[in-house]
Amino acid sequence: MATKQEFTSFDDLLSKSDLPVLVDFYAEWCGPCKIMAKILEEVNAELSDRLRIVKINSEKYQELASQHNIYALPTLILFKNAEPVDRIEGVVQAKQLIQRLQNFL
Repeated sequence: MATKQEFTSFDDLLSKSDLPVLVDFYAEWCGPCKIMAKILEEVNAELSDRLRIVKINSEKYQELASQHNIYALPTLILFKNAEPVDRIEGVVQAKQLIQRLQNFL
């Protein structure tokens, strides 16, 4: 299941993962983010053996959100080998998201 992630270093989080990492930048007050959270649970159920999903509160980690040009919520960024390879803003249905992610897995 996609869970909120506490970390000491974002770079550490990405570099230590042996799987691609899908980062969900969200905010607690964001309605579309809550919808996306449920969708990410579906995605995780199907791709958990090939993908790691991490949720990052963009208000708690404002500097990190700024570094990644997060201007809309939710924003998903897929990192592979610690490099961003895809970016999705807004709500995407699970089936479409899974198809899109499989291009990078």
